[in-house]
Amino acid sequence: MQLLRQLAPLLVSLISLVVFLPALDGKYLNWDDPVMLLGNNAYRGLGWSHLSWMFSTPLQGHYMPLTWLTFGLNYVAGGMDPWGYHLTNLILHAVNSALVYALAHRLLAAAFTSTRTATSACAQPVSSKRAPEIRVVAGAALAALLFAIHPQRAESVGWVTDRATVLSGLFYLLAVLGYLRAVDGDRNIRWRWAGLASLLAFVAALMSKGITVGLPISLLILDVYPLRRQRLGWLRLVAEKIPFIALALLGAVVTLEARAQGAQLTQYGQYDLGSRLALAAYSLWFYPSRLIWPAGLTPLYEHPLRASVLEWRFFGPAVAVAIVTVGLILLRRRFPGGLAAWVHSAVVVAPVSGIAHSGSQLVSDRYGYLAGLGLLTVLGYGFAWVLGLRERGVVHRWVPVAAVAGVALIVGALAMAARVQVYLWHDSETLWRWAVDKDSECALCQAALGAAILEGSGGAPERVGEAESYLRRAIALRDGVAIAYAALGTIETDRGHDQEAETALRTYVRLSPHAAEGPERLALLLLAQERSAEALPLLRRARDLRRPTALAVPSPAVESMPDRGGTEFLQAVEMIGHNGPMLQYLGQILVLRGRGTIAIEPLRRAVALMPTAAGPRFWLVRAYSLAGDLDRAAQEGAALQVLDPTLAEMARSDRLRYQR
Repeated sequence: MQLLRQLAPLLVSLISLVVFLPALDGKYLNWDDPVMLLGNNAYRGLGWSHLSWMFSTPLQGHYMPLTWLTFGLNYVAGGMDPWGYHLTNLILHAVNSALVYALAHRLLAAAFTSTRTATSACAQPVSSKRAPEIRVVAGAALAALLFAIHPQRAESVGWVTDRATVLSGLFYLLAVLGYLRAVDGDRNIRWRWAGLASLLAFVAALMSKGITVGLPISLLILDVYPLRRQRLGWLRLVAEKIPFIALALLGAVVTLEARAQGAQLTQYGQYDLGSRLALAAYSLWFYPSRLIWPAGLTPLYEHPLRASVLEWRFFGPAVAVAIVTVGLILLRRRFPGGLAAWVHSAVVVAPVSGIAHSGSQLVSDRYGYLAGLGLLTVLGYGFAWVLGLRERGVVHRWVPVAAVAGVALIVGALAMAARVQVYLWHDSETLWRWAVDKDSECALCQAALGAAILEGSGGAPERVGEAESYLRRAIALRDGVAIAYAALGTIETDRGHDQEAETALRTYVRLSPHAAEGPERLALLLLAQERSAEALPLLRRARDLRRPTALAVPSPAVESMPDRGGTEFLQAVEMIGHNGPMLQYLGQILVLRGRGTIAIEPLRRAVALMPTAAGPRFWLVRAYSLAGDLDRAAQEGAALQVLDPTLAEMARSDRLRYQR
């Protein structure tokens, strides 16, 4: 039995690794990755300047220094190769799956013990020795396995930027396990190593992602069931949680401040209290329902322009939440685990449920990472309970056999669905084509797809036209979609329509005042127009918005530029620094305007910063061809052939044209 307990979590972790293994082949996505990682040089290292930035700077509405620390480790180990970043996400999720087994095992053991000795459970140790061990192991393994391979996990495993979810999940689970250890066998919490370790793990969770602020309430829920410690008195239970509560309040303040700085909290002028209650009801129903039936998953569930609890979309979930809540309250004595799991789910998603809203999403699959822990444990308990019916002679032996067979089919189906789901997170175009297919009225999905197509178009007119159609569709659906104007600005810039491009980019700056990309893109347009003096203030504004610790760019490369472009142009290139996408874009604009010689240096820098990306190398081949350096164009073309044969063929045709 001891061997079985040891092998079960290892097997669950191994299965999660196998199911999500395709994530290792994933690329960076145009969904926060450019801002958080590709265009951000501040985290790239473990020096004092990097560490001070990680622990002092919120970005995109998130304060997550420990998450940044793991990104810094990734960079030191493997540069910007996405493989290492995906591997870290995958390993963290596999470890979390094992921890979920450990947590479920403890809770199921406590539940079975409290069921058999309800009258004296408060005085009994939380021990698995009195529980039906084989069934506890089976139930815990099922709960952990369902957590590990659920299709909703694909977002957190396959999207590099969502590292914060799996990392905060790791520390959250460690905090709960530490708490259970601290109260094991004692009426009072013992502030020895286990209790202190739980507090430290909670601090780490908050410093990885702020969504974990609800942990103290979840611990109180565990006190009620399955630990049954409420007989100690609510005053004592709350008093012993004061350190956790103080940390949670501090974490909430920091999180709200970070969101206010970088994510533009939605004002009550757009969503009044009634609308927010409608959004909250939808959110509370969404996560448990998608956990049970994971159909229609998409990377973005766009928030509506207006919301009313009287609309069926929100009225139905509100009624369902009310019915389930009342039903579980009435059944609390016979089915206490159900109520505990339901309340835990609500507590976890409360910070993102709509009462305090920011961002473009109504709900997100990643927010369900921790919310479903209680419900999965209840499913594990139900499985263990069914297996025990035969032992008590209540049912025929075929009932547990059928239960095992049914569970095997469900697990197999979930594994296949998760495997498909993680493939959809492989690259930006695949991701957003799937999103548009699921919801053609999602304006931001249309815009993100257009931007993704444009990014991989290589300037091909038919692809650019396709991208533009999605972008204009996005604006028709919802005028305030900033990313659509940014991409349209790129298209018009490439076409040489400077006035239209400037109008689109200034609209982008207005719609996204906190985004550094706006002034950066506008500055690049002005640089291409030889308006360097106007571009420099915009680049300074972008630098201030990013607020990273400035990392010096080596000057010899700049000094070697054949066409120096003027002092102000060189200053602008210096200020762009290590921002690979912006350097690529600057070089692209210059190539399209026939200034191949001066485009070479920004593109060389972009290639050095993003060696596995095909885009910078494609434009570098064209720059060398335009400048007449056909030998170097051929060398870069050979490297491009490995990365993207289609773009390599396009670049080769361009090179041959200049050769003739």
